[in-house]
Amino acid sequence: MLKVISTKQVRKGMFIHELKGSWIEHPFWHKAFVLKNATDLKKLQASSVKEVVIDTSKGLDVLEEETVPTPHENPADPATLKEKSGTEEKSNAEKKESPVRVSASEENDRAKIIIKSSKKAVVSMFDDMRMGKAVNQQVALQLVDDIADSVARNEGALISLVRLKNKDDYTYMHSVAVCALMVALSKELGLSEIETKSAGMAGLLHDIGKAGIPNEVLNKPGALTDEEFALVKEHPQRGHAMLLQGQVTDELVLDVCLHHHEKVNGMGYPHKLKADEISLFAKMGAVCDVYDAITSNRPYKDGWEPGISLQRMAQWADHFDDTVFKAFVKSVGIYPVGSMVKLKSGRLAVVIDQSPKSLLTPMVKVFFSTKSKSRIPVEVLDLSKPNVQDEIIGHEDPALWGVKDINEIWSQFEIWK
Repeated sequence: MLKVISTKQVRKGMFIHELKGSWIEHPFWHKAFVLKNATDLKKLQASSVKEVVIDTSKGLDVLEEETVPTPHENPADPATLKEKSGTEEKSNAEKKESPVRVSASEENDRAKIIIKSSKKAVVSMFDDMRMGKAVNQQVALQLVDDIADSVARNEGALISLVRLKNKDDYTYMHSVAVCALMVALSKELGLSEIETKSAGMAGLLHDIGKAGIPNEVLNKPGALTDEEFALVKEHPQRGHAMLLQGQVTDELVLDVCLHHHEKVNGMGYPHKLKADEISLFAKMGAVCDVYDAITSNRPYKDGWEPGISLQRMAQWADHFDDTVFKAFVKSVGIYPVGSMVKLKSGRLAVVIDQSPKSLLTPMVKVFFSTKSKSRIPVEVLDLSKPNVQDEIIGHEDPALWGVKDINEIWSQFEIWK
């Protein structure tokens, strides 16, 4: 039996059939699920979702009493204490505090250092693979940890800065970018720390098969011949074989390497898998791989603006898993850092940071008037603050307004100098 109830009445053991409200605002990636733990209950009750639909045939019904004890109201509840104790034991065992969230501007300098050191490590990794050597998994794991910590401090800083890679560095830095995107997406999907680290490692190594493709083909400025394209399409199988030879045994990492070019419509490669035949992590890899590819400058084309890229990806509904794609949008932001947007006031701005309050109200840097069609004094606006009257009405393409320095406006420095 389906029943609409208030989120205040929700308790562990209920089967959530539907969350009332926009998918943008609620904290879950599942369409329907059993609410199993106190952490998820807290997330739900702290979100903007006011009502849910439960299925009492698949889970618990509401209590008869008007007031329902929750982890907030009854900290002495045995089940709550047991979960809290287990969480504390796990935290103590890990002996590592979670990074404190900071602004993008605060994280930028650290992210820049991580990006530069990552390039050296990934180049070395590719060289080792070319020579048939084993992957230095200790170095790779440390790299994933550094990237994951940066994403935890600010989800947009490193992801946005690594997008500014130059064309010659694309193959190597694409691996760093996909690693960061996989970590951010894993966190949005609520995956465990172990799964998140494996997903990050999968992102770092997903394109390792390109180590076996000649650079003149990978960096060719013009269109590939049929033979060259067929060669490039071999990189998933080559990478999978290289990882096995390099003593990588994580099945998740191997799967993403082999299947990150599969599409839910069955038209991907190498095995033309469809929908549920593709693992969750390969679906994640597909979205992260494409996003970084289309937003980055390549030898044969310039990258698209991040916000425009998300809009176009949304139109490729037969390529990506819908649930994973929506979670990905939430992980990078409806308006990712570096996106150019138009405000209700008629001004153009570039997004410089996300707001913890809402994906729809990021921090922006205003710099252009569409009315006078000219630059105006730069102004930073936090659209989440109640005293700010302006709001975003849509994405804008910098090329249409002759804006050629959009990256310099938001990043404030050139990464690769």
